[in-house]
Amino acid sequence: MRVLKHLSGKPNTREEVWQRLLRYAGMWHLLGFGFWIVRDRATGRFLGEIGFLDGCRDLEPAITDTEMGWSLVPEAQGQGLAGEAVRAGLSWYAARFGHQRIVCLIHPDNAASLRLADRCGFREYARTTYKEQPGVLLARVA
Repeated sequence: MRVLKHLSGKPNTREEVWQRLLRYAGMWHLLGFGFWIVRDRATGRFLGEIGFLDGCRDLEPAITDTEMGWSLVPEAQGQGLAGEAVRAGLSWYAARFGHQRIVCLIHPDNAASLRLADRCGFREYARTTYKEQPGVLLARVA
């Protein structure tokens, strides 16, 4: 629940997991980008996910650029893995699509993700509300 409190606030239902899987696969097919799974190199254990999306989110101001997101299981946090993954993702995106503006939406209470975004060059440009939750919009050029 520690991770979910900054995302949806609750575990996903079976239906929501299926829809998310289809959305992830569809983004790769239609847009040429999507999410990757982060795994432990030694054990193969799932540690989280990171990637890019076009979420067509219903919020103001509208997100018109590619969005980036990341999430790690609690046991994998605080080890530098998210930073390594975010920087690798940004490098991949720049090599594939050129240097473009990338946006992320982070809950204002998610101090760890806000620090990571800052370390990776994201800067706040607006505050918003998404699905009745406050959000910070940050951007950087990949």
